[in-house]
Amino acid sequence: MSIQQPKKRSPFFFVMSLIGLTAVLIGFGKTFFLPVSQGSFVAPLIIHLHGAFAFGWIILFFIQAFLISRSLYSLHARLGIVGLILAAGIASTLFPTGKFVVDRDLAAGLGDSAYSTILGTIVSGLLFFSLVVAGIWNRNRPDVHKRFMLLATIVVLWPAWFRFRHYFPSVPQPEIWFALVLADSLILALWIHDWIRLKKIHPVSLYAGLFIILEQSFEVWAFDRPLWRVMAKEIYSWMPA
Repeated sequence: MSIQQPKKRSPFFFVMSLIGLTAVLIGFGKTFFLPVSQGSFVAPLIIHLHGAFAFGWIILFFIQAFLISRSLYSLHARLGIVGLILAAGIASTLFPTGKFVVDRDLAAGLGDSAYSTILGTIVSGLLFFSLVVAGIWNRNRPDVHKRFMLLATIVVLWPAWFRFRHYFPSVPQPEIWFALVLADSLILALWIHDWIRLKKIHPVSLYAGLFIILEQSFEVWAFDRPLWRVMAKEIYSWMPA
């Protein structure tokens, strides 16, 4: 009677962390990292803090995936508190970051369309933080925990993917091809991984992933429509001058 050998650990989540880190370095290369290195990037401190929290999350996800690949579970668990701090930092800096973007675009002459960006920023931030909380809540269920954390990372990565338009300016509708299709292709990759490993799509991957795709697709469709703009203006009006 042969003994069935356990499956080897899949490198999938570590590879996804590498993809995320690469996407950030490339996506923000022209608009942040290069200008900062040249001393030409000018923005309030809150913008730098928000960027530091978001980039810190991507780096932490990479480190955590590496630790799991090396079976360093105890250190991985101890670093979990850092993830919560970074997620809270991202969420708490969203409103002032969104306001800065609106004010900047208003000054650039974009008119009422400038307000529309803030609603998507807030919604994406809340979605990200909700996924992180779900992941932490399920930290004792590794199959659930790691999928929630990956999906949270996919959500926080969309600004990086959207900035790929600066490298490919001839691509039409970058909000679809870069911020939606390219960004959410990572969810499709998760589904394929699950099917290969589990012979089914894990419920977290399927339902939470599908919700992200539908929510982001709705944002692309609704962006700057009259009702969307009214809601965005209302949110903006709540913010201190």
